Amino acid sequence: MMISDIAAQQNIPKKFLEQILLDLKHQGIVISRRGKQGGYLLRKPANEITFGEILRVIDGPLAPLPCLSLTAYRRCDDCDGEQTCEIRHVFARVADATRKVLFSTTIADAIARPEGAEVTRLLA
Repeated sequence: MMISDIAAQQNIPKKFLEQILLDLKHQGIVISRRGKQGGYLLRKPANEITFGEILRVIDGPLAPLPCLSLTAYRRCDDCDGEQTCEIRHVFARVADATRKVLFSTTIADAIARPEGAEVTRLLA
């Protein structure tokens, strides 16, 4: 399928999609082929590519606070101490739960989800 077809089908700008695919290519998630049968292909099987990998490439660090990032850690500007910061403790649980879901869910999982299947929602 051509990039322009995907962009039209998903209602996103073609240039935006091209940039995402280039980023994914540079990170080794997809490869590109030239020519009539060209395009982008997954570099490894869909069951080995997680949403966490893809989101890190597209959005950068996944942590809600810079002091919780596994890939771009930095101390918060107004930090009095990470060990006593209650905000950090709460968001650490959020970050851990988020990572668990994102890094255990693969592209294959998303493809296997039946069309129209209901999304599970947690109620507060």
